[in-house]
Amino acid sequence: MFGCVVGATSDAGGHNARVNSQERNAMRTLVIWSTVLILATAGNAMAAEPKPETEEQKTLYALGLTINRSLSPFDLSPAELALVEAGLADGSLHRTPAVDLETYGPKIKQLQETRAAAVAAAEKKTSQAFIDKAARETGAMKTASGLVMIPVTPGTGASPKATDTVTVNYEGRFTDGTVFDSSVQHGGPATVPLNGVIKCWTEALQLAKVGGKSRLVCPADLAYGNQGWPPLIKPGATLVFEVELLGISNPSAQTASQSEQAGFWYYCNDAKAYYPYVRECPSGWQQVVPQAPSGQSGGARG
Repeated sequence: MFGCVVGATSDAGGHNARVNSQERNAMRTLVIWSTVLILATAGNAMAAEPKPETEEQKTLYALGLTINRSLSPFDLSPAELALVEAGLADGSLHRTPAVDLETYGPKIKQLQETRAAAVAAAEKKTSQAFIDKAARETGAMKTASGLVMIPVTPGTGASPKATDTVTVNYEGRFTDGTVFDSSVQHGGPATVPLNGVIKCWTEALQLAKVGGKSRLVCPADLAYGNQGWPPLIKPGATLVFEVELLGISNPSAQTASQSEQAGFWYYCNDAKAYYPYVRECPSGWQQVVPQAPSGQSGGARG
C-alpha cells in the first residue's frame, strides 16, 4: 500500500529479515529484464499472439505478466521494446553487440529515473485539480505541507503524537476512486507507528482524535513522491485515504516482553515503507519490533 505504510501484520509473505547488497539487487533486476525479453522473443518466434490453453501455458503467460511489472517504470513504446528485444537476441545468439554494455549498462538506472520523473510531472499536474476541489469541500482543512484533511466523523478522544503507535481502520483510493488497499482486506484494524508511515499519515493523525474518521488527500510529496511504487502506484500519484482512529499506544511505555508478544512489523528499506503497503521488497524484509521502528523516518521519499 503504498505510501508508506500501514500495516503491520506478522504475515509479510513469510519473508525473513535480511539485507542484500545493491549489486545483488542490480543483478536480480537485470535477470528479470532478460527473462521478460526472452519470453517476448520466444513469443515472436511462435505464431502471432499465441493463446495460452493448457494450465502450464496459462501459468507461463501469468509469469510474463508478473515479470513485465518490473519494466513498467520505463514506460516503453513498441519501438523501444523492439530495441530491447534486439539487444537480447544479439546477446543470446552470440552476435556482435551494437553497443558496449560496460558503457551503456550503467545508464539503465538513469533512464528509469528520467522516465519516472516525466510520468510524475504529468501525474502531479493532472492531480492538482482534484486536490484544489477537495480543499474547497465543507469543513476541509489544507495545511502548509499541502495535506487536505476532511472530517467525516468527529472524534472525542485524545490525539496521538508523532512517536505514538496507533490502531486504525483505513481505505486507500486513487483519485479515480479505485480502491488499492484497506484494512478490511487484511482482516481488520492495522497497528502502525506514526514515525514509520508516509508523511501524510504522520501529520494528519496527529490532528485527529480517537473515535474520529477523516478523509485525507495526500499529494505525492506526502506519499510516494516522484518514484511511486510501480506497478501499483504511479510516480507522482496523489492518494486518498479514509482513516478511522481507533486507539493510541505509547511505544516507550511498553516492556520488552510486551513488545515481543506484539509481534513484528516488516519494513522495506527500498521503498521506505512497511508491509502491507509494500507487497514486494527486492532487498529483503527487515523485522521491526513495534515500539522501536529502527529509527526509520516516516513516509516514502521521492
